[in-house]
Amino acid sequence: MWNVYLKGFSAYMQLERSLSDNSVQAYIRDVEKLEQYLLANDKKISPEQVTLDDLQSCTQWIAQLGMTATSQARIISGIKAFYKYLLMEDLIKEDPTQLLEAPKIRRKLPDVLSFAEIENIIGQIKAGTPEGQRNRAILETMYSCGLRVSEVVNLKISQLHFDAGFIRVIGKGNKERLVPIGRDAIKYINLYANEVRVHVPIKKGQEDTLFLNRRGSGLSRVMIFLVIKELTAAAGIQKQVSPHTFRHSFATHLVEGGADLRAVQEMLGHESITTTEIYTHLDREYLRDTLQRFHPRF
Repeated sequence: MWNVYLKGFSAYMQLERSLSDNSVQAYIRDVEKLEQYLLANDKKISPEQVTLDDLQSCTQWIAQLGMTATSQARIISGIKAFYKYLLMEDLIKEDPTQLLEAPKIRRKLPDVLSFAEIENIIGQIKAGTPEGQRNRAILETMYSCGLRVSEVVNLKISQLHFDAGFIRVIGKGNKERLVPIGRDAIKYINLYANEVRVHVPIKKGQEDTLFLNRRGSGLSRVMIFLVIKELTAAAGIQKQVSPHTFRHSFATHLVEGGADLRAVQEMLGHESITTTEIYTHLDREYLRDTLQRFHPRF
């Protein structure tokens, strides 16, 4: 019985919400946790027979498994999405998850780099080498556009629209967005493309990939992590810095500068404004820190 519902839910998530296979599988695993709980407690009932009491007992069971609050919240979110689907398809008359509460999660604010720190990291690149020119173009693009590491390594030449000042990015769930790109990023991409990439023996199938290794293949995510880790150490910066730190810094600097949150959401490719709202918290931390350092009565 559960398999039939889960197949329908999977198809809905793929076709209607355009989620990636990995995301769909994550949702399915969340719902399967509820099914596992019911079977473990000899409750052989179908999804439409599940009550709020069953769900609350299930959340307690999940907590007892030793999962973090974040993992618990994600599972509950997946179960809620499943029941919203059932309600929408008229497979149930009432949603038992309506009053189901997830554990409160205190969002950890990520490390953010100042503009001076970003310049310091980029300044460690060996400009005279082919890898250095490529890495400069990569880091300038990441900071200019706030890209995810997967979006950087998959960036195509055909997605660059420099005349219009935009690049076309394929984000999570294969969703496209247009992101403005700055003059410096355009400059260093062109330098890399015209002085380095033209001399690389490009492998078949990689002709449109922008950033390549010396063998003509696309870069891995791990490669970008290692490059940034090495440059950060050389710059003497003690913060936990990853490719995502450049994305966080891009968004934080925009919000600190007064950018509209909806515009930042659009540029980052966040599905929900709630995800983008973390940067308002970062902004408040910045304001508080500024007051503590400079206000004589604070």
